[in-house]
Amino acid sequence: MIPGRPAGRLFGLLWNTGARVLARAGARAGGTKNSGRKESFMTNTPAFKRILLKLSGEALAANQGFGVETARIHEVAGEIGEVHKLGVQIAIVVGGGNFFRGVAQQAKEMDRVSADHMGMLATVINALALQDALEKQGVYTRVQSAIEMNQVAEPFIRRRAIRHLEKGRVVIFAGGTGNPYFSTDTAASLPATEIKADAILKATKVDGIYDADPMKVDGARKFNQISYMEVLKLGLKVMDSTAISLCKDNDLPIIIFNLNERGNISRVVLGERIGSLVCA
Repeated sequence: MIPGRPAGRLFGLLWNTGARVLARAGARAGGTKNSGRKESFMTNTPAFKRILLKLSGEALAANQGFGVETARIHEVAGEIGEVHKLGVQIAIVVGGGNFFRGVAQQAKEMDRVSADHMGMLATVINALALQDALEKQGVYTRVQSAIEMNQVAEPFIRRRAIRHLEKGRVVIFAGGTGNPYFSTDTAASLPATEIKADAILKATKVDGIYDADPMKVDGARKFNQISYMEVLKLGLKVMDSTAISLCKDNDLPIIIFNLNERGNISRVVLGERIGSLVCA
């Protein structure tokens, strides 16, 4: 982990990454012991100070498959609000696949640049919807867009984003990277590195990383912990290779977990060992 990231070192403890780290972080956590049934160091003290939460657009559509499902987005906002009450600084990147995806079948006959720009605008729609839902939970939220649209969102300014986080506001990064040919996975990895997040928490519809799609392949093997290089070598569809490489170069851990199980965001933040960890 990068020096100066005690939360990242603490999470290394939770995933059994070394006895020396265990000793340092165990003392910091107040000697919390394993509860027994699940391997976990659950306390009321968050394992992270600052996180970047990556949500897919499809997560906001729920079962309707398109657009934003009202009950679902308020449910997600409620979970984020619970984490916010723990004192964790939260940045969010949300995809746009519930409206438009630049590499999807619907964009097959389109120019890739135009299709990607449409996908970026879809992320802004989702960011504004999530901002509204969070503020109804009493959580002050700012949307920063990589594409300038001053009437609806702030431009992305790193120092301003960090200041918002320090003041206890949630910051939603929209508009991707502002450039075509980059996915929202890269759009999560890049600002996470810039704001010095302790980890990226990627919320998905499965409970971790598998060597095949567990919804299609019986007996798919789950990885509880895996290195960046293994993800790249095995071609696992965790995040795109650009995003994984960026996290690898900056020693930024990624935790993949199931968003559909209520309370999982809080469990990860509090140090429970769920999902899969990607680290060095």
